Amino acid sequence: MTATVTRGADPVLVGCSHGTDNALGRAAIQALLDAVRAQRPGLDVREAFVDVQEPRVRAVVETALGEGRAVVVAPLLLSAGFHVNVDIAEAVGSPHAVAAAALGPDLRLVEILAHRLREAGARAGDAVVLAAAGSSDPRSAQAVEQVAAGLRAQWSTGPVTVGYGAGRAPRVPDAVAAARRAGAQRVVVASYLLAPGFFHDRLLASGADLVTAPLTPDPRLADLVLDRFDQAARTLPHRDLV
Repeated sequence: MTATVTRGADPVLVGCSHGTDNALGRAAIQALLDAVRAQRPGLDVREAFVDVQEPRVRAVVETALGEGRAVVVAPLLLSAGFHVNVDIAEAVGSPHAVAAAALGPDLRLVEILAHRLREAGARAGDAVVLAAAGSSDPRSAQAVEQVAAGLRAQWSTGPVTVGYGAGRAPRVPDAVAAARRAGAQRVVVASYLLAPGFFHDRLLASGADLVTAPLTPDPRLADLVLDRFDQAARTLPHRDLV
């Protein structure tokens, strides 16, 4: 039997995050998707994960395709590492399913980071360590470096370096220690993470004087998710699903 994609209808938006055991982290991602729904009423928004939680992204994509719907998987991930380039890429193995770009790099993320620094009490002269989750994929590191460059332009009152939670050096505690050796009186870790969870908890033990809150909640994140969705949706064909 042939299912038909409804012409003119939006595809399903599958918001795909890493997954976490942290209750606050789960609530933060759900709130982000609720904000996406609120900004675009009527859009079919479904949640999926690449690890830890269910349902997994492949299953959600297959269910939507089985309903005769086109699909855009919007990574709720800040950089295009393994989960975007492998897990999500393998889940969209159909002409009627496509993956959107990762959320970063983007100027809106830089603006949220700068807001979080001010909110946490960072001040002129503080050294800032941009703390990313980390990936062995060099494309992810390039994306983080672009965000760091943007933050240096917006936060010009002190040095901005990068540290990683895993997958790449320097690790965040090492980056904090290096900033102190370079003469910083105070070191502030800028949490380049979407939500609370394992990696953010580790930042609190990194030796920094201040650690900013994760990026959620912020209305600019829902705008960014929808922008990535729209860009990807334009690449989808409109023909029968077989």
